[in-house]
Amino acid sequence: MIHVKNIYDEANWENADGYPKGTLIKTLRDEDGMKTILLKLPAGFNTEAHSHIFNEQHFVLKGEYESEGKLYSEGTYRLIHAHKNHGPFTSKKGAVVLIIWDSIK
Repeated sequence: MIHVKNIYDEANWENADGYPKGTLIKTLRDEDGMKTILLKLPAGFNTEAHSHIFNEQHFVLKGEYESEGKLYSEGTYRLIHAHKNHGPFTSKKGAVVLIIWDSIK
């Protein structure tokens, strides 16, 4: 099966439960424990450090966020390995981040 979604349209955005108020999510893939999402961080975004059981990839499509004392701006790719604590995350002006969680085999 082929999944096709436009990441730039304004359709299919939802409130991102578990994230700070104003954060939006667009799910692009959710199958067999693997997930691909767009996360729209509002200006003033702030969330605590955490870890995942999956590898996590970030592609900053718009804006920027700060984590672990480093600024990740538009065009940045970041790989965070499973079980690695990462964060806290802040974004002064907001950002759109493509996030991919894949199982580790």
